[in-house]
Amino acid sequence: MIPASAPAQRPADAKLLVLAADGGLSHATRAGLAAYLRGGDVVVANDAATIPASLAGEHERTGATVEVRLAGWRSRIGDFEGCLAVVFGEGDYRTRTEQRPAAPVLRAGDRLRLGPLRATVVDILTPPRLVALDFDGGSASVWAGLAAHGRPIQYAHVPQPLDLWDVWTPLAAPPAAFEPPSAGFALDWRTRSTLRARGVSWATLTHAAGLSATGDDALDARLPLPEPYEIPAATVRAVARARACGGRVIAIGTTVVRALEHAASRRALRAGSGVADQCIGPATPLRVVDLLLTGTHEAGTSHYGLLGAFVNEQTLRAMSDALDAGQYRTHEFGDSVLVARELPCAAAVGW
Repeated sequence: MIPASAPAQRPADAKLLVLAADGGLSHATRAGLAAYLRGGDVVVANDAATIPASLAGEHERTGATVEVRLAGWRSRIGDFEGCLAVVFGEGDYRTRTEQRPAAPVLRAGDRLRLGPLRATVVDILTPPRLVALDFDGGSASVWAGLAAHGRPIQYAHVPQPLDLWDVWTPLAAPPAAFEPPSAGFALDWRTRSTLRARGVSWATLTHAAGLSATGDDALDARLPLPEPYEIPAATVRAVARARACGGRVIAIGTTVVRALEHAASRRALRAGSGVADQCIGPATPLRVVDLLLTGTHEAGTSHYGLLGAFVNEQTLRAMSDALDAGQYRTHEFGDSVLVARELPCAAAVGW
């Protein structure tokens, strides 16, 4: 696949690879997404706005230059006490993440100057590139510091500096995500209007999407880290209505799958807050989600592994071959895949 190198959320030529419930593959345009949904279905999207979570600064004890990438809330969304971060040495996104130099050796109690913000390293985690930070001041001052000094987390495949509006989806509401829930880039108000006209309902949740890469193989193998979420009661009701009339639940992005399936893992889907700490893969029984709209993902990534809960490995390999042959673009500004949960052979009837 070809890395998408321009921050265009909804290019006119965006592609959509469709994996039907019977294992069939077809190529479409992303603008034609609504044709694959039907009356009674419900679309659930992540409304998290993306935080400017990359902070350049200095390690006070050594004077070394560092970049801190906020990576996760340890408890609830918006709690800057003990939030997780990945710390790099000098450089920025123009260097591939896996080639970034390590930060100076960090110790609990070390202080970091991050523009107008000051933070203390309260815990060194495993691997040591991952730390827990506690910011000085209350939440209001931290939000102000992020607005003044923070940049969107960015990777080398996009050469131009990203602005904050580049990484906000059209649905962006509470600031909660450290990287964009980028499947939502495919949506716009015209799509929503078309879906409503087809009798497809709409719902949202908030899920704190974390980092997609850290440059450390051991840490990357643990991704995604635990991520808090909040599911409104209205969303639970919308899912129940769809189920009652034979409709399907369509997740816009892997974060929505994680939140819905975690909230339903012990009992019926419930509203409220939680922390998605599960790893979804081939052995995971899906209780809520029937279809997933997501980006194009490469084998070996956690997002690709999650697709194994929807379809078997043979279908995933066929999907990868079709993406390569069709020159689909990957990463957050790339093309899309619509995946239906695979049915047993006797029940496979396509869409």
